[in-house]
Amino acid sequence: MALPPLDSPQWQSPWRAFAWGLRSITQTILTVVLFVTYLGIGALAHDTHFSLIWALCSTLFVWAGPAQIILITTLGSGATIVQSAIAVTVSAIRLFPMVVSVLPLMRTPKTKRRELIFAAHLTAVTLWVECHRFLPQVPRERRIAFVHGLGCGLVSVCLTANTVGYFLAANLTQTLGAAILLLTPLSFLFSTARNSREVADVVALTLGILLYPLAAKMNSGLDILVSGTVAGTIAYGVHWWREVRA
Repeated sequence: MALPPLDSPQWQSPWRAFAWGLRSITQTILTVVLFVTYLGIGALAHDTHFSLIWALCSTLFVWAGPAQIILITTLGSGATIVQSAIAVTVSAIRLFPMVVSVLPLMRTPKTKRRELIFAAHLTAVTLWVECHRFLPQVPRERRIAFVHGLGCGLVSVCLTANTVGYFLAANLTQTLGAAILLLTPLSFLFSTARNSREVADVVALTLGILLYPLAAKMNSGLDILVSGTVAGTIAYGVHWWREVRA
């Protein structure tokens, strides 16, 4: 199901744009990956003796698989709420650059800041990846409504998976649960590679993969942050050098 042309009358209403965003969850394999991943998160919440309502609220308000896993495991191991909040916050910092890069794609000169709050909350890795794929096909004045639809659709899929996984927890082995959760980073890696069109994107992705084993040997717990920062900085330098020479 392709999106309508930019000049189609189907984009005239914000509600139509919302509906197209909602339908777009059927056009990405990441919807399936999210469903399977959140089966595992629902099962993990069950096994650590959290209620289903608590698990669903964590998906609604945290809306980031790795951060939810950190939240469940830290609280489940006896950490205080403050300690868990700090751990989740540190994990969520990785989403800040994604929000910064996506929101300008939605803004128009007339857009008010409050209109971007919900879109900012919905911006996780999946939405960030798919926004770069879908938004060029959506009129700029309807992009916020489209993202609201896309985000709400993805969150609904995850809430459903949470519920199913919670009640299937007794039938999921530890190995299967771990394998399910591994699908998320792998799918994000392949999706990012698919959407890498600029030289700087390719450099950042390649260097990030190559530098990660070296950063992991530091045993600092910041291996992803270190490798990503170094790779991103070098990629920005390459982009700047190409711009200067052009």
